[in-house]
Amino acid sequence: MSADALIADIADGFYVTDLIGTGANMVTGDYSRGASGFWIENGERSYPVSEMTIAGHLNEIFRTLTPANDLVFRYGTNAPTVRLEGLTVAGL
Repeated sequence: MSADALIADIADGFYVTDLIGTGANMVTGDYSRGASGFWIENGERSYPVSEMTIAGHLNEIFRTLTPANDLVFRYGTNAPTVRLEGLTVAGL
């Protein structure tokens, strides 16, 4: 599935392009990071946003993770586009 197909049915969401800081508690599983990217409206990226916070629990993050088929090996750490559901988004 392509990255565009992953966001096609999202009515209201956040497409993260940059993460800020560290925020995973490996004991409790709580996750919170600063982020910037684009707001998604009706399945399309609509406008840029910055200084957002995304938060959730690692169990839920890994349970709802859906990867796209766009993995390209360029650096020492690589990842495809992924879709996560149920994270809390604040700062808009």
